Amino acid sequence: MSNISIIGTGNMARTIGARAIAGGNTVEIMGRDQSKAADLAKALGDGATTGEWGTAPAGDIVVVALLYDGVVPAVAQYGDALAGKVIVDISNPFNSTFDGLAHREETSIAQEVAQAAPAGASVVKAFNTVFRHVLEKGRPDVFIAGDNAQAKSSVEAFVESLGMRPLDVGGLKMAHWLEGAGVVTVGLANHGVGNLNFALSITELTV
Repeated sequence: MSNISIIGTGNMARTIGARAIAGGNTVEIMGRDQSKAADLAKALGDGATTGEWGTAPAGDIVVVALLYDGVVPAVAQYGDALAGKVIVDISNPFNSTFDGLAHREETSIAQEVAQAAPAGASVVKAFNTVFRHVLEKGRPDVFIAGDNAQAKSSVEAFVESLGMRPLDVGGLKMAHWLEGAGVVTVGLANHGVGNLNFALSITELTV
C-alpha cells in the first residue's frame, strides 16, 4: 500500500483520505490551519496523522486537494520539501460560469505545478473528472496524466487500492484536456444527465 500526504482539509481531502485509509494506505493531513488538519486526521481515524504546513510531507505521494488558484502557490511555498515526491493535482480551473476553463492558453494547473515544483518531483493529474460524492461512494474510472512512468505507476497502484480503475491518458500535456473533461462533466450534470450521480468512464467493446 502507499504512504499518502494530503495538502488541504476540505471535502475532497476528507473523501480521498477516507478512501485511502479504507484501502489500507497510511494518510497524513497537512493544512494551513493546524487545528483543522488535526480535526480531519482525528475524524479519519485508523492512524491518520497531521503534518506541519510547509514541511516535508511524510508520504511518497502528495495529493494537493486545494482550489485551483491555491495549488501552484502552495507547491511553490513547499519548495524543496517536495523534492522526490509524486505530486497529484486534482483541481479543476473552472471559469466563473462553469462552462470553460479559467486559463485560456493550452496549459493546465498540473503543468504549472510542474514548473513550480523542485527538481526530482513528478506531477500527475488525477481525480478531477470525478464528483466528490461519486468518489466517496462509487468505483469510477480515474483518468491520469503525467510524464514520469514510475510516478504514474505509483498513482495507478494507489487508485487501485481505492477500488477504482486508473486509466492513463498520456503525458502531462494531456492534463489540459482532462481539465476540459471536467468542464464536460459539469455540462452533463446541468443538461444531458441532469444530476451529479455519474462519472465519465470507458467501455471496451469486443468485436
